Amino acid sequence: MECIVLAGGLGTRLQSVVHDVPKCMAPVNGKPFLHYLFDYAEQQGCSGVILSLGYKHQHITEWLMTQQRRFSIDSVIESEPLGTGGGIQLALQKATDRHVAVLNGDTMFKVPLNEMMQSHLDKKAATTLALKPMRNFNRYGVVKTDNTARIIAFEEKKQQEEGLINGGVYIIDKDSLASKNFPEKFSFEKDYFEAFVQEGDMYGFVSDAYFIDIGIPSDYKQAQKDFAEK
Repeated sequence: MECIVLAGGLGTRLQSVVHDVPKCMAPVNGKPFLHYLFDYAEQQGCSGVILSLGYKHQHITEWLMTQQRRFSIDSVIESEPLGTGGGIQLALQKATDRHVAVLNGDTMFKVPLNEMMQSHLDKKAATTLALKPMRNFNRYGVVKTDNTARIIAFEEKKQQEEGLINGGVYIIDKDSLASKNFPEKFSFEKDYFEAFVQEGDMYGFVSDAYFIDIGIPSDYKQAQKDFAEK
């Protein structure tokens, strides 16, 4: 299984605690957050990782030279910000598999990727999203599914007692995505998920596995505790 890691973000919300590095390089107990994502990719049996890089990519490429992993490592570099969709699209050019996993460089969601891939293939999905059940939240939008796990709607962020959120891990059929003829720069969430959900070929894979998004200082602080225990 090939995995794309989106690692080009500016980390604007983290600037008060982490300076001058991409979000994925934010130190967690002395190691970049990307180190833990690589551990997860290794545990899941990924054969190759393709990094989609942008902001201050030199920090990442220098660190990669210190890495010896059981998977191959490749990268693409955005000459200008392309949005999440553009970053994925660029990285897919280096993917050899038709169905590719995508991870966010500032999020850890320890879904069982092989089970998720099998569900994706069984349902002949264009894209499968890992969905995390949450309670009492307002930071995330809600993803609505029917009784077959088909995604039927994406709801805006608001206070929710409970619901399924987009956990930032995807399996993509790159042939299906290519058929949409997206521009070079686009938002995967707005211009693909929300714009094409009515086509009925996006599915959810629900998992209550460990989840953290280090994009805000409070959760970044929590990650220091969580990963100290692992």
